[in-house]
This record gives sequence, structure tokens and C-alpha cells, in this order.
Amino acid sequence: MNIKYLGHSAFEIETNGKNIIIDPFLVCVPNYKPKNIYNIFVTHGHGDHLGSAIEISKTTGAPITAIFELANYCAKKGAKTIDVGLGAWRDYSWGRAIPVPAFHSNSTPDGEYAGIPCGFIFEIEGQTIYHAGDTCLNSEMKVIGEMYQPDIAMLPIGGKYTMDIEHAVKAAEWIGATVIIPMHYNTFDAIKVEIDDFERQIREVGKVPHVMKIGE
Repeated sequence: MNIKYLGHSAFEIETNGKNIIIDPFLVCVPNYKPKNIYNIFVTHGHGDHLGSAIEISKTTGAPITAIFELANYCAKKGAKTIDVGLGAWRDYSWGRAIPVPAFHSNSTPDGEYAGIPCGFIFEIEGQTIYHAGDTCLNSEMKVIGEMYQPDIAMLPIGGKYTMDIEHAVKAAEWIGATVIIPMHYNTFDAIKVEIDDFERQIREVGKVPHVMKIGE
């Protein structure tokens, strides 16, 4: 399994020749060409997360997995979709995934209501990966740690619209993952952080910070 960081909150995960993409807002990788995309996951409808999901779906035929209302919106725009709600695993050809709570707002770029925001937990090749989406620190993360025991967590750290570093560090403790990948920071001035602060504080609580370069 390989995880590639595409900037902001976007990741591509490759497993056995199949690629899945999460929150494909691709302004940081303008030359990115989606290949072998089997599934697209979108945590909520804001433009910096929905990104190019609809276009990628229409081009590749890969379905977008999203909360019911957002999936319906994407379907109206011509995308193939898998609509989901919180609380149940869904099987895929490469593993399985479940949407979990995130605490944030949620609307489409057209201003339509897009349902509740979410994060996703993925089970791939014996590893459990938690992509938190946009969220504040919340007690659901204790349940995620107890129930799913993630190995890797992708957490927003930019503040203003999501958790800041201080709260992401506490989230990392509650979730229990060993490896913490920061996301949703330094894309815009409003979410600028000192990434060295994140690395230091994460190490202080016994976790491994993995700061990925864009395209890595």
C-alpha cells in the first residue's frame, strides 16, 4: 500500500494496482493525472474537498462515496455515486470503509445543503487509516480509537475552520494511532501554521509525526 499526499486534505492510496482518492482538491498538484482510480471519497461538499471529484468520476467512471445528500448532488452533476450514512461498513474490491462523524458545516459550491460532514475509516491490506475530514476536536474520536484502533490518522491542524495543532495533538491521543499525518494547513493564509510546532508536540505525546511533502 502506498499513500500519496496531493496537498490540503487530498490523498491518493494505491493498493494492488487500484487507486482511491480522498477529497480531491488538486490546486497544489496542477499536473496530477488520475490513473486507475477505482473509488473517490468526499468528506463534505465545500469546494476545497469536493474539488475535482465530479470531473474525475465522469472521466474515469469511478464512483464517489459520500453522504446521501452530497452523493445526490454529485449524481445530478453527472457523477457516478455511492450514497452512504454514518454507522455501517461498505465493502470495496480493495477493502472496506465506513463514514464516521465530523463536526463542521457542509454545503455544496452552489450553496445547497449537503447533509452532515464526515470522516472515513479505511481498512486496506491489514492497516486501518482514519481520514478525519474537516472537524473540531470531539469526543467521537474516543469511540474511533476504542472501536477501530487506527494505525494511521490524517488530521486537520490549520485552525480557524478546523482543529488547530493543540487540539489535533489531543485528538491523536484519543484516536490512538501511532502515525499522524497533518493536513488542511498552509494552503491559504487563514490556515498557516508552524509545522515544527506540530512535529514537536506530537512527539511529546509519544506519536510519530509524518509530515508529507506535496506529491510525496
